[in-house]
Amino acid sequence: MQGGTMADILVLYYSRGGSVARLAQHVARGVGEVDGMGARLRTVPPVAVSTQTALPPVPEAGAPYVQAQDLEECAGLLLGSPTRFGNMAAPLKHFIDGLGAQWASGTLVGKPAGVFTSTATQHGGQESTLLSMQIPLLHHGCLIVGIPYTEPALSSTCTGGSPYGASHVAGGANDPELSQDEMTLARALGRRVAEIARRLGNTA
Repeated sequence: MQGGTMADILVLYYSRGGSVARLAQHVARGVGEVDGMGARLRTVPPVAVSTQTALPPVPEAGAPYVQAQDLEECAGLLLGSPTRFGNMAAPLKHFIDGLGAQWASGTLVGKPAGVFTSTATQHGGQESTLLSMQIPLLHHGCLIVGIPYTEPALSSTCTGGSPYGASHVAGGANDPELSQDEMTLARALGRRVAEIARRLGNTA
């Protein structure tokens, strides 16, 4: 950190039923537990085929839509998405696919990054989704951050959470309420990315 200024960790997510948004809030809380680090919550717009009407350019509620400037200014990045057949959801993938200029200029090179997700079932593709989000981050030169087993909740959780990232099991009723272990691990992931960014001296 330079000059005592606050550095932002970008918490970027897409959420339909509210579960990923809840995870994002707890990830952001973990970021805020690290001195000198703050969380910048952003989301991505849904995608639509050309026969459908696009949504307004500004969301009516929740986090603002992400801008290129957010990627340039962040000291680290956390990506969140619900699972779609074992992969990240189309809106987040669509956004990432449009980051050619950032890839070419090395905007995210050397920045720590983590991932989080939510599924309806315990084995509904959480780990494959988390891994799928890590692949483009590696192409962008990010330093992938997971959750180590020094976090006790990782060994005790009967709901979400993995060494690849934070997660939530929403169940068939799509319950967005997180378990205590899921909240703990989401905060741990945010805190870990922020701590590593601070150690690296990343500033916006």
